[in-house]
Amino acid sequence: MDQNQVEILKRALNREKNARKAAEKILEEKSRELYFTTQKLESLLDEKSSELQGIFENIVDAYVVMDFDGHILKFNEAATKLFGYDIDKENIKVGSLIYKDDFQYAINSFNELQKNGFFKDYETRVYTKSKEVKWVHINGSIVFDKHNKPIAAQGIVRDITAERASAERLIESENRLATLVLNLDSGIILEDENRNIVLSNTKFCELFNINAKPSDLYGMDCTSASEQNKVLFKDPEAFIQRMNTIDKAKEIVIGDELEMVDGTILERNYMPITIGEKSKGFLWTFTDVTLKRTYRKSLEAQKQKYYGIIANMHLGLVEVNNDDEILMINQSFTEMSGYTEEELLGRKSREIYPLDDCSGTIAAEQEKRKRGESSSYELTAICKFGKTRHWLISGAPNYDIDGKIIGSIGIHLDITELKSLELQKEKLLLKLERSNNELQEYAHIVSHDLKSPLRSIDALVNWLKEDNKGKLDDMSLKNFELIEATLEKMEQLISDVLDYSSVGTDNTEKADVDLNKMLLDLKTILYIPEHIAINALNPLPTIKGDAIKLQQLFQNLISNAVKFIDKEKGLITIDVEDLKSHYKFSIEDNGIGIEKQFHDKIFKIFHSLNKSKDSTGIGLSIVKKIVDLHEGQIWLESQPNVGTTFYFTLKK
Repeated sequence: MDQNQVEILKRALNREKNARKAAEKILEEKSRELYFTTQKLESLLDEKSSELQGIFENIVDAYVVMDFDGHILKFNEAATKLFGYDIDKENIKVGSLIYKDDFQYAINSFNELQKNGFFKDYETRVYTKSKEVKWVHINGSIVFDKHNKPIAAQGIVRDITAERASAERLIESENRLATLVLNLDSGIILEDENRNIVLSNTKFCELFNINAKPSDLYGMDCTSASEQNKVLFKDPEAFIQRMNTIDKAKEIVIGDELEMVDGTILERNYMPITIGEKSKGFLWTFTDVTLKRTYRKSLEAQKQKYYGIIANMHLGLVEVNNDDEILMINQSFTEMSGYTEEELLGRKSREIYPLDDCSGTIAAEQEKRKRGESSSYELTAICKFGKTRHWLISGAPNYDIDGKIIGSIGIHLDITELKSLELQKEKLLLKLERSNNELQEYAHIVSHDLKSPLRSIDALVNWLKEDNKGKLDDMSLKNFELIEATLEKMEQLISDVLDYSSVGTDNTEKADVDLNKMLLDLKTILYIPEHIAINALNPLPTIKGDAIKLQQLFQNLISNAVKFIDKEKGLITIDVEDLKSHYKFSIEDNGIGIEKQFHDKIFKIFHSLNKSKDSTGIGLSIVKKIVDLHEGQIWLESQPNVGTTFYFTLKK
């Protein structure tokens, strides 16, 4: 190798060394930049992780994190509410949440999650803590650490129980509707917005004598088909004209009648189908009403009548079959029993009445219905909320169109409040009767026991007067007279108390009482001084009541008036006024009068304003009790030194 080549190699080696140093410097700078960038990324990652934590804590749907052994690591608030568990206090495994029939499906989905790192639209059933079964929709994914190592699984869980139930009901409804349309007893034609047939059924082909399947009509122009079929009607042109009028108006038509050449009467209904403001087609229905036409008005009237009765009556209506299974109930019965229609339909009626004696009663009544017998009976039941209720049930057999008994119908009236009132009434009446009897017995015993010593004292006084006749001075004789007067007043007081205790009893049968005749009898019985006159301004009526008590009423008021007349010429005036349900009586006198402050007190027992030997303070109390007994009221108007008027009413 010559010198030139060596020089060339040296220069190349130097260039390589310089290039390597430059590259190392650049690499060092880039490493430094990468380090700072990494620090920023980690800070940003921590910030984003905090944001994500807040998002998942407050997300509307449930958020669940678990390890690969199935242990729940984290629930957000929505998950806690959905499943009912508090994972801070309870150790929960996913396996305990999975519905038993969906367990294998869950295992397969979990394997898919581990394989692909995620899964979507996983729907399954789960158990809550209360063992309630719920449908859920889950989107899941694997959680990785910063080294990209899988450490857990997470999922967003949405409760779709209500949606699932609605979807199932919708599918059932669609299936029922499809079956209904195909087998409907009315001919159906559904047109699109261009009047092309998109749906028909077998009945339509039968009514119009079309020898084809309903599906063969799909896509056919309805206008052309109408022109072909118009010859089937008695007035072909009217048929076409009316159809065009209906189609042009695009308004609902119900009950349009068509008469065919063979005498068949068809009822035509039309309904435009619109979504928003855009027409999407038209629905035509045709029903053979030939046999029904004669009876339609009568049936409609009957239908409206009974519909109104059932809808507005506050009575529970229950229909059962011969096996006692509930087929139908009305709204009133759901309110009475506390059960919903879904809870009762298909159940045996005796199962909802837990009381032991109900099953036997219901079974016996069910046998009567099978024999065609109707009856009414009382039943004690416990409603859903545990309350005991009393029902009066009127049951009757239910027949099919062939006259065969297929079950029974019961009308339920809740008489719980009535039974409670009857029981209270019986207890009160029994207690009142016992109290009255005891009071009567006590009053008679007390009267007898009190009068006996009074009579003995009176006899002793008479003996003393007889034994010492001519020996006693005037003062002693006056004292003896005072003793006799006191004894007489005491005996009268005891008699009045006995009368007062007896007047409240209403054992006497009410009869017609002629008050005019009674007043005449009182004038002869009572002591009426010559200076006092008793006048009746109007004839007194004949009323239903207790004759003895009514006589005592008028006697006490008239005697009271006589007792307190202080004028040289006394006047007692009796009058009556005919009210709607009562008679209003008044007894007026021109006696000493009563001050306003004593108007209420005088009707209380032992409240006598004048302490005279003839007054015991009981007479007006007896008067008030008699008025109360005849469902009336009593009051007075009075002016001192002018007179008093007592007013009282008695029920006719």
